[in-house]
Amino acid sequence: MGRNVLTLRLFAVLLLVSLWNATKAAAPDPVADAVNDPTRLEADRTRDARDHSAQVLTFFGIAPGMIVVDLFAGGGYYSELIGRIVGSGGKVYMHNNAAYQAFIGDALTARINGGRLQNVVPLNAEIGALGIAPGSVDLVLMSMSYHDLYFKADDWSVDPAALFADVRAMLKPGGVLAVIDHAAAPGSASNVAQTLHRIEESFARTDIESRGFEFTGSIDVLRNPADDYTKTVFDPAVRGHTDRFVDRFVRK
Repeated sequence: MGRNVLTLRLFAVLLLVSLWNATKAAAPDPVADAVNDPTRLEADRTRDARDHSAQVLTFFGIAPGMIVVDLFAGGGYYSELIGRIVGSGGKVYMHNNAAYQAFIGDALTARINGGRLQNVVPLNAEIGALGIAPGSVDLVLMSMSYHDLYFKADDWSVDPAALFADVRAMLKPGGVLAVIDHAAAPGSASNVAQTLHRIEESFARTDIESRGFEFTGSIDVLRNPADDYTKTVFDPAVRGHTDRFVDRFVRK
């Protein structure tokens, strides 16, 4: 009798472990599901492979139900993808200011037309007039736009202090600031943002931490040690394959 009881108990334990493993294996992966959605634009699916989007968004912690601001979203590649991840319980503000709208031209047309965007709210506004409720946002993404804070043109000038004040105000305590940008040569700080559209990662970390954020980690999936730091990011020799840093900060 004792041996039979032990056998039954062992069988029950093995059954529970098997069921737990099966449940774990079948657990949904919202990031993978969004990236692999066959209805996405072919150009976006091509970009996924180059930009390792699933790994990047998983690292940043994008999840269902989150409120996200895609700051200077450009053509909306990340906005659409994140909108699919956060689901109906979340929201993505796809932000562009007047200068970015002029730069991207018709790039948003295919994305906006036909109801492609899910859980995404277009937000065309200047820094200082975003109208986002204080403490309401889980994550702010700045993809290839942080260096633009140190770029000046007749139609472009954004004050870093004003921008980070806006970002801190809209984020919840402990909210995430996610930054992806083109790396510049060591020692260059922000000096080549004007000419090469690059910025030194160590400068970025120090600068952003001085604005009330804490650096909490990075991943190397977009690093390219073969990048030529002397070339502008628009040079055909490096475009789309620059050395890029992926840094995560949290609001203090």
